[in-house]
Amino acid sequence: MADESWRLPNLVQQLAANVQVPPSQYLLREEEPLGRDLAGTEMPEPIPTIDLGLLSASNDAEEVAKLRSALDTWGFFQVSNHGMESSLIDSMMTASRDFFRLPPEEKRKYSNLLDGKHFQVEGYGNDQVKTRDQRLDWSDRLHLKVEPEDQRNLAHWPIHPKSFRDDLHEFTLKSKRIKDNILQAMAKLLGLHEDSLVNQFTDKALTYARFNYFPPCPRPDLVLGIKPHCDAFALTVVLMDKDVAGLQVLRDGTWYKVPTLPNYNLLINVGVAMEFMSQVMTNGVFRSPVHRVVTNAEIERISLAVFYGFDLEKEIGPIADLLNEEQPPRYRIMKTKDFLAAHYEHLSRGERLVDSLRI
Repeated sequence: MADESWRLPNLVQQLAANVQVPPSQYLLREEEPLGRDLAGTEMPEPIPTIDLGLLSASNDAEEVAKLRSALDTWGFFQVSNHGMESSLIDSMMTASRDFFRLPPEEKRKYSNLLDGKHFQVEGYGNDQVKTRDQRLDWSDRLHLKVEPEDQRNLAHWPIHPKSFRDDLHEFTLKSKRIKDNILQAMAKLLGLHEDSLVNQFTDKALTYARFNYFPPCPRPDLVLGIKPHCDAFALTVVLMDKDVAGLQVLRDGTWYKVPTLPNYNLLINVGVAMEFMSQVMTNGVFRSPVHRVVTNAEIERISLAVFYGFDLEKEIGPIADLLNEEQPPRYRIMKTKDFLAAHYEHLSRGERLVDSLRI
């Protein structure tokens, strides 16, 4: 029987504690499509900051202009005055850190490997390894479905620390309100009814929470925490480590370093599904940014990303309200499940799916 052990990489947290040189599977290749320099460049201007309370309450012209500029130039922005209590943010981050500090045998209770060898999306571990030459990320993760609520697989939800489940449930509720407020503002930018984008998310729409753990790496100049990618879903709400930076975003061929966020602000990222659905009327305004995470030689880093997607059976494409004889559809319609599969296939080749779907 062929040796399939390469499909089961070591947990990076354990690997980091025992090696001085990262294994070759983690090292940058000689030829990297998006460059080998991981140092990054300082951002030319601060991350756009949107006062979400002011934007939602009054559609303040200044906040609207900042949102449009952020979507047009970066595809991501930070939100302040978002309604999520700082105590909840602190508690969620503390629970996340405490989980990753549990003994290995405790964390393995939530493994994403069925019978120790069959990969599933939910659970604790690494991303799926599909080929022998796949470059691996220097990170472990806990990936959980949080919506629809009746589809939560609580077998993968840690019971230690004790606050974890309650914190994540509350964080999910507050994050959903933030997502809806942002989608309403984005709809207004397009001249649509404010609920046009919110209504694209049915009660079967998928939401995942991904807790990322980046242990110290002995060669941060040669190893990435997460490889370059665009988020596949529609919108992402990110709780970043308040002390340790690591996120970088690509614009016009340059990798820019995203600093830590002040004052419990949250980062909002446009996903490829939203780009695709809105492309026909935004002429590129809603563009999903390519981003990556670099490693750190001395200190761990943690982040939480909440990914908002559509029902897997939903057909996504141009929003019907904007189509007419003068503005016909320019992109093929696809079911969400097919769109996601095609996105990951194109991503593996370094290509953008949206660019290939023109009619």
